[in-house]
Amino acid sequence: MDSLGSLHAFVQAADADGFTEAGRKLGVSASAVSKAVQRLEDRLGVRLFHRSTRSITLTQEGAMFLERCRRILCEFEAAESELSQTQMAPQGKLRVSLPSMGMLFMPKIAAFKRLYPQVELELDFTDRVVDVIDEGFDVVIRTGEHADSRLMTRTLGHYRRAIVGSPDYFREAGRPETPDDLARHPCLVYRFATTGKLDRWPLSRDGKPVQVELRNSVVMNTLEPQICLAESGLGIACVPDVAVTRQLEHGSLVSILKSYLETRTKMSVMWPTSRHLSPKLRAFVDFAAENLRAA
Repeated sequence: MDSLGSLHAFVQAADADGFTEAGRKLGVSASAVSKAVQRLEDRLGVRLFHRSTRSITLTQEGAMFLERCRRILCEFEAAESELSQTQMAPQGKLRVSLPSMGMLFMPKIAAFKRLYPQVELELDFTDRVVDVIDEGFDVVIRTGEHADSRLMTRTLGHYRRAIVGSPDYFREAGRPETPDDLARHPCLVYRFATTGKLDRWPLSRDGKPVQVELRNSVVMNTLEPQICLAESGLGIACVPDVAVTRQLEHGSLVSILKSYLETRTKMSVMWPTSRHLSPKLRAFVDFAAENLRAA
């Protein structure tokens, strides 16, 4: 095997926890994979695997080298894909996972569909962290920080949280001036579907977290009802600012306690490192980076 082939053999052996399965996937013998890894170790001057008669495990150096190899192979696959598929039109099924706030992007998704009518979109809206590879997604849009060496990431932007209520509600109930004032108001609270825990509003003062016991009025596990009930004057909600841009501009919602909300959350588009950047996937990633940017 050449140098690139040796890297591929090493990654496959690490993923399969053995040379036999790696050889099966590569279409070569277990001995060929073992020898390729041995040549790689000889060239590098380090041992990449601990070997026994039954299994292999990565050494510390092997684990460090593995992450770099994944990036190298991904870049090579991307370059190869770009050259071989530049003339192909985006087409075929594309499975996309989005958070519930991804509903805000539907006008943009519709624009993508009009631009690439041969791409069959399968959209899954959920706030749980899906396993992109095991569940067969081509690409996901996620919020927050996610460390997963199996995924490539492109940042779409950042957003802050906004505490909002309707003008009528604040006229009747008064406007909270400090976080402590929230305890006297009915709150529309989000519950995480994965853990079942209630969302803690990210309030802070002088860089230090402020803990407030909220008076939960309605608890829900998706975003749109929070916004709807807040607009209806039934209480106060803490939601991503990008989710209520229109409502704030039109005056159906008012933002309060802005100086106590400093935390910024990242929004990213992510896809498997092992997945070729097919025309449909590249089109979606590029479109997302251009059109789905968080404020």
